[in-house]
Amino acid sequence: MRKTVLVQAIACALIGGAAHAAVKVEDKTFNTAASMLAYTEFELSGEPLAEALGLDLDVLDANRADEPTPFDFAAGIESYEYSEEAMYALNYQSGMGPHLVNGPQNLARGGTLADLGKRVLAMAEAVGFPADEVPQGMYPLSLPYASANPEFAQGVNTTPVNGDQLTIKTAKGTEKSVKTQVPAYFRDYTTLRWSGSDNLLNPAAVGGILLKEVMWSQDFLGGMHVAESDEEVEAASSTMDQDGKHKLGVSAADGFNGMMLTEQSIDKLAILQGQLGFDGKQLGARISPQYDPAKGVVYFPHQVKVTETSKNDVGAIGKLAVVDGSAQLRDAWMLLWPLSEFYAFSDQRSANTNQNPAFHAVFDGAPFAAAPAVNQGSDAAKLVAGQDAFSLAQNLSNLTFKNLAALHFDAKAGTLVDSWQAGKQGNHVTTFDAAYSLVALQIFQRAQDALPVGYAAGDNGELNLKTAQGQQALVLVRKQADFILAQLKGKNGLVHNGLTLGGQPDAGQSIEAQFAAIRGLTAAFLATSDAKYRSAARELFIATDKAFFNPKAGTWLAGKQGEYSPWTQAAISGALRSAMLNLRNEGAEKAPELELAQLTQRYVSWFRGTVNGGMQMAEWIGDSGENVIEGAGHDTDEDGVPQVTAAGGKHGTAMVMAGKAVVSEK
Repeated sequence: MRKTVLVQAIACALIGGAAHAAVKVEDKTFNTAASMLAYTEFELSGEPLAEALGLDLDVLDANRADEPTPFDFAAGIESYEYSEEAMYALNYQSGMGPHLVNGPQNLARGGTLADLGKRVLAMAEAVGFPADEVPQGMYPLSLPYASANPEFAQGVNTTPVNGDQLTIKTAKGTEKSVKTQVPAYFRDYTTLRWSGSDNLLNPAAVGGILLKEVMWSQDFLGGMHVAESDEEVEAASSTMDQDGKHKLGVSAADGFNGMMLTEQSIDKLAILQGQLGFDGKQLGARISPQYDPAKGVVYFPHQVKVTETSKNDVGAIGKLAVVDGSAQLRDAWMLLWPLSEFYAFSDQRSANTNQNPAFHAVFDGAPFAAAPAVNQGSDAAKLVAGQDAFSLAQNLSNLTFKNLAALHFDAKAGTLVDSWQAGKQGNHVTTFDAAYSLVALQIFQRAQDALPVGYAAGDNGELNLKTAQGQQALVLVRKQADFILAQLKGKNGLVHNGLTLGGQPDAGQSIEAQFAAIRGLTAAFLATSDAKYRSAARELFIATDKAFFNPKAGTWLAGKQGEYSPWTQAAISGALRSAMLNLRNEGAEKAPELELAQLTQRYVSWFRGTVNGGMQMAEWIGDSGENVIEGAGHDTDEDGVPQVTAAGGKHGTAMVMAGKAVVSEK
């Protein structure tokens, strides 16, 4: 990045970013799919974005607010850490789904708590994490339900355990030396269970948490560390962890979370493959690597009700009943993206010479099973269904991609449609889903063709595979992106919310539709290198900013107020990142809306005004700057986001995003 551009961006971020929005939470309900998509975009718009714009991440300190700049802190600390904290709130603490002890992997080991305990110890050993530091009272989920009440069901154990002396600088600029406390709930999650859920399995929700898991797993397990010093090192070989000096993971603590998240990911893939395939009549339909929808469709239905039973004194899947048997595009793309990430993460194809040796080490038989030899080859006819990570990802991503094309793509119109049921394709296109399908297809193509994914999904990489499915994905990308430009864009330069094929466009032009389209068109540009998609994304960003940015609120509104959901926050975060990395002015381009300095200012005012302003209902202590300090209240970093015990509800609320809020001028 040019130094002058960085200096301009920092200068503007230093003087800008004052938040003026008023946020009224109307529904605290946690929507798993929407929230986890938003938190994935927050993750990518966190440390990876700040680092790509020139920040040395080592200078960030959670206890020094707005240093080195408000943008760097909002992205590198707040956006990034909120995204990680919410994943743990759901996956380790909520209890909102069947417990890992009763999942397919542990059942194969014997199915007892002792069997799971041995497995956790083995994973801790693989990364050198002390067993006595594993949090107590964890409730690791196999997979979560679609929505839940994130208020705590009982009083939270806040008994001080120990503390530390810190010097902090708050968001209001206050500097002071404080004595912090570490409450019991920080190390024992028993009292952090949520109040209740809908007990529905929904593919988009499963995909949402799978996406969070695999993005963090790739980060946590993308290198190795020296066992004695915990110093991160690049993996020189896939056997480096066997030399007695090195361990898996970029550190012991991060490595342990990478292990747990990967274990949870494999469990949900096994449940999808073994129990949730639907042939229109019954669940559990066979899913084969040679799946051909023309010979009989198998897919994941939109809603499946779980009658939960108790086993090992925790939740287990009992009876499953299909509530909504339709196939939805949102479910498909929200599964295809993480399945593609997991495919790349666990890729053991011998033809893939680009694979990270650290990832090979994770899936070489210990701690996670290797794929059968036939699944490491390139003959699709010989592939077999398996229970190991790569075989599951291979089988399920193949099914999901083929269904995206067969069930949702209308070849005559050249677009993906929202729904399919009982052999009949719907005729409505929702812009948000058509656009985000471009993101999923871009990642699918990169995974198939052995290009970098995860944090490096915007890099060109070295193409050493050119697969048939990768090329098919690129064809779909072009057709869908062209449809958005030709059919969904209005005369005012904004996109419509959707379209009924053969009819008129939907009347609305929502903020989230604009930003989703910007995100999707940027993905199309990155996938195809066709500059027309970049130009279209730039034009749409400029039109969106002119039409919707409200300087009094410091964010985008349709008039003086607007309804925000996690879907809205996901699209804004993703589009802002796309603008900063791929759409900003270059060369002779002079659009004020796409000057990096203005984009960083927009990012700070939007994030501080709407996320910190109320949609992020609580934060954990530690990594995001919040501390428990006796007599100092429940927002010690003064950023507007309370600690979990003071976030409303009878006993407090988990560190997650509200389901719906009205954002307006103050």
